Amino acid sequence: MFLSRVESPCFLLFLFVFQVVFILILYRGGPSNVFHGFLDSHQVLDYSKTHDVYTNLSLFTQAPNEETMPYCSVQSPIFVGPLTINFRVLPSERMIIKKNPFVQLGGHYRPPHCLARYKSAILVAYRNQRKYLRHLLYYIHPFLQRQQLSYSIYLIQQAGNGTFNRAKLLNVGVREALKDEDWDCLLLHDVDLVPENDYNLYVCDEYYPKHMASAMDKFQYILPYKSFFGGVSALTPEHYMKMNGFPNTYWGSGGENDDIATRIQLAGMKIVRTPPQLGRYKVMDYNEERQTLELWSWYPSFFRPASRHNTRKTWKDDGMNSLEFKLLSKTKHPLYTNITVDIGYVPPFS
Repeated sequence: MFLSRVESPCFLLFLFVFQVVFILILYRGGPSNVFHGFLDSHQVLDYSKTHDVYTNLSLFTQAPNEETMPYCSVQSPIFVGPLTINFRVLPSERMIIKKNPFVQLGGHYRPPHCLARYKSAILVAYRNQRKYLRHLLYYIHPFLQRQQLSYSIYLIQQAGNGTFNRAKLLNVGVREALKDEDWDCLLLHDVDLVPENDYNLYVCDEYYPKHMASAMDKFQYILPYKSFFGGVSALTPEHYMKMNGFPNTYWGSGGENDDIATRIQLAGMKIVRTPPQLGRYKVMDYNEERQTLELWSWYPSFFRPASRHNTRKTWKDDGMNSLEFKLLSKTKHPLYTNITVDIGYVPPFS
């Protein structure tokens, strides 16, 4: 009789669940911590309750002895999950500097209380978008500090009034940033996007390029199409070189994101994505004309005119190994490093 009860599926299922709960209690340090863990996981995704991005940041104070500083905890102790983001008031540069006292010249930061486990470079292709830049700096500095990262922010600015070339500017940024530091991760970041959750970790996937902006408010928090790789992405230097970086030959809006997704595949890799519940971003206000251009550039390729580029034939020759530019200046500002470059002009019939 007892043997038959032991062998019954219901009893075996009960025994398995009991063992799992018991292990969780031991691992988490008691029953209350287990239930707090479940509560925390709910709070991470509850966007009806948001927090200021500077919440508890003042708890990170300078360690008395840097020589005996411990490594930072694997998970930051001040994570809150969803963040309050709005762009109604334009912050001044002086305010941003005051609220980020540990950010060093050039936009470099390392945690004052522990040794960072990761080093990330934030690369922003830029041209005369000062309003967007102020908002981004106001939010991104504390966001990264909450994650206990060592990081620097680079602005790569295209000189002149020629057609904008985002992908080529990012190639320049990667080359210049790697002269400064052996970065673990390269974050390629649009100037008009702000992350909404501090659990969206700005570190790279070990194996594949990672698309961070998997859910933008502009697209109702869904991907506009399957191969989309725009907005914010994270690649290790090894990933970046393996795919020969980004193409240098896309001038103006549109096309390069599809090219980059194809390069990743041709280089024997695949795109991984931050889960959409965490990879949420707010897009800053656009004027109607600019918004139309951006939306057009992010439509699936079958909605756009056929590209004159043949990525399968060109990706090994068009990228980091063919990058040409003239460095005009590299200046350290209080909140970022500005790299101004002459990348030439769009060639005829390109």
